[in-house]
Amino acid sequence: MTKRERFLKVLANEPVDRVPVAFFHHFTGPSDWNMGLENPEAFERNIEGHRPALEKFDPDIIKIMNDTLMMMPMDVSFVETAEDLKKIQPMSMDCEYVKKQIELTKRVVEIYKGHDAPLLVTSFSAAWLLRNAFTVDLPVAGADEHIMKKLMAEDPQAIADCLMTISKGIVELNKILLTECGADGIYFSCANQAGFFPREFHQKYVAPSEKYVLEEAKKIRDMNVLHICGYHGHGNDLRLYTDYDAAAYSVAVNAEGTTMGDAKKLFGGKPVIGGFTQDGVIYTGTREEVKKATWDILDNAGQLGVIIGADCTVPNDIDDDRFNWVRDAAAEYAAQH
Repeated sequence: MTKRERFLKVLANEPVDRVPVAFFHHFTGPSDWNMGLENPEAFERNIEGHRPALEKFDPDIIKIMNDTLMMMPMDVSFVETAEDLKKIQPMSMDCEYVKKQIELTKRVVEIYKGHDAPLLVTSFSAAWLLRNAFTVDLPVAGADEHIMKKLMAEDPQAIADCLMTISKGIVELNKILLTECGADGIYFSCANQAGFFPREFHQKYVAPSEKYVLEEAKKIRDMNVLHICGYHGHGNDLRLYTDYDAAAYSVAVNAEGTTMGDAKKLFGGKPVIGGFTQDGVIYTGTREEVKKATWDILDNAGQLGVIIGADCTVPNDIDDDRFNWVRDAAAEYAAQH
């Protein structure tokens, strides 16, 4: 069974010879993140980092890590009131950011040339991008986001309209990456860690723009993964995402305090990705401990519609050979069950 065949069977909840493995990590440090337009050396490190990782572990699912271009640059210096959000326009497909995304994607695709694994491009939601634009550090739980909260209170509909405007640019970029750059799907990152958006606010003003991105991507490819980003213990309410239409759901079951089996049930039996914590057994455990953790996940979730990964990215300095331990354990489990 080829990796592509296996992935497609997982998405269809059909039996596979073994459960696939999908662990990802950044190839640059935080100081290089989102610096691809300003720091050519960081941009090169981002691309070339895929190469030694591939030498250690030939992935079942390829995810292009766009560390240096994660968050689209957005000038919000003029925004003083929610009314000003109307001035924000979709990103132009002629802008330097798009050009660099295309370059990064094509060059990484070339690194994986000859490998049959499905290839996903990383995409971030408009809510991520807008929150990032108003935040000094990354917009994760605990960040200072007083400007964003002020705008949300002032005019929720202005937030919703702005998110949809930004999403139009995201959709156009994804279309290029899917049709011109060799990608098979998007790995779409959304988050509402620690309930930043109240439940009703999220459903009415945030979710429509995120569903729109997934719907438009599905018109082109149907291998799109929704990554519900729970990061180092900061979880999400997974119920907010059960009506998002994705081929599979990457869930931070440890951050959310649930299990892969329960997450699969929550999403109506659709495929789920995850199981390990980011920097626990997968990072520090012995081979036997990794095997036990793998088998525990499979005992809980079964082998249909399941991909083993982590809550989110694992540490950059991990030995990628550890992912082979998980894959070997999954193959051994399949042979005995």
